[in-house]
Amino acid sequence: MSAQEEYRRKLVSADEAAAAIHSGDVVVKGMAVAEPPALLRAIARRADAGELDDLRLYYNHSMSHAAETVLRYELMDRIHPKCAFPTAVERRLIRLGLEDGGRKVVDVVPVSFAQFPRLLRDTIAVDAAVLTVSPMDRHGFFTFGTNNDYGSTAARHCRRLIVEVNPRMPRINGQTNLHVSEVDLIVEHDEPLLEGEAREPAPEAERIAAYVVELIADGATLQMGVGSIPDAICRYLADYRDLGIHTECLTPGLVDLVRRGAVTGASKTLHPRKVVFTFTIGTREIYDFLDDNLFFESYPADYVIDPAVIARNERMISINSAIEVDLYGQANAEWLNGHQYSATGGQLDFVRGAYAAKDGKSILALMSTAGGGRFSRIVSHIEGPITDTRMDTHYVVTEHGVANLKGKSSSERARALIAIAHPAFRERLAAEAKARFLV
Repeated sequence: MSAQEEYRRKLVSADEAAAAIHSGDVVVKGMAVAEPPALLRAIARRADAGELDDLRLYYNHSMSHAAETVLRYELMDRIHPKCAFPTAVERRLIRLGLEDGGRKVVDVVPVSFAQFPRLLRDTIAVDAAVLTVSPMDRHGFFTFGTNNDYGSTAARHCRRLIVEVNPRMPRINGQTNLHVSEVDLIVEHDEPLLEGEAREPAPEAERIAAYVVELIADGATLQMGVGSIPDAICRYLADYRDLGIHTECLTPGLVDLVRRGAVTGASKTLHPRKVVFTFTIGTREIYDFLDDNLFFESYPADYVIDPAVIARNERMISINSAIEVDLYGQANAEWLNGHQYSATGGQLDFVRGAYAAKDGKSILALMSTAGGGRFSRIVSHIEGPITDTRMDTHYVVTEHGVANLKGKSSSERARALIAIAHPAFRERLAAEAKARFLV
């Protein structure tokens, strides 16, 4: 049987594919741009009709397709989210549950992004995986497109693989091929891919970027988090030479550095002359730029975000952010107001991997205040979960300066962090440091 014949044999409607999902199933959905809208709508229709119950849904980073279908609040008695990376979608569900008599509707799975594929491979028995892929080529191969992450692992460790083929999904190179023989059911659906929202950088972000770029040299390999500060840093790097990229999320700012010629990968010690990533959220223009572009390669999250792999990139620079950093050097990037706000993602792995690299650096860049200046983000002690331990934190940068915590005693760390806190909070932080016998 030819690949084309096998494709036609497995081609069904979204409703027919959703009929392969059963009550009590463990289902993994593609994250972010790989959310399959037609399939998720069909699954939600079955749940609305009372045909599905006790559906356990495992995933990271949901966006609007899931929010409007399987993650609607009224379905939370039939669909149970098991989320490893909450976004605004889960925060809304959590808020609605609290308003509804303190009902718990979202289960957060504490796991690093790099370990999530292993959970799907070794721990969680996955009944079905649903995700968006790029169109099949003449040899019978789809690609995982914008999202390799855990989707490639789920596809090969589930009982039923259902793919939604979107002609707009770019074909991405790397370890990202999926043959039609590995697929159980195929749905075709043409819909614009989800895009990320651009953020206008605050003046503080520009000042932070100016400090950060002083820590980066030509030929460095970059990992960037998401947000206005990394975007501002990328603009400052436009005139650098021979930069490389090995990153969790391929951001618009990083793609722009490729277009400007600042990124060649010529100095990379791992995958030279290649941009390595595990997922991307961009714009239609970016997706078109990535399509069949041999400069870009995607790999599973448990490879890209493995600290041992990251450390093989000499001059590796990891740039992430945090909600708060305390005077011990501990960082919280996931907990806010007593609730899970985000998740660890790949942050700690990149913090460790970058520092382990030859001439590598790990940087946490954050504004010194939140809430319009009412709250300091340099705090005396973090009360909730810790994302980055005090043993791992390297550079901390705010708009007020740079603190290199490596090699510093607890007292020296506290003083260095107070020095880059907002001036309005320094006196109080100094008093709290003294009360904790830090100084």
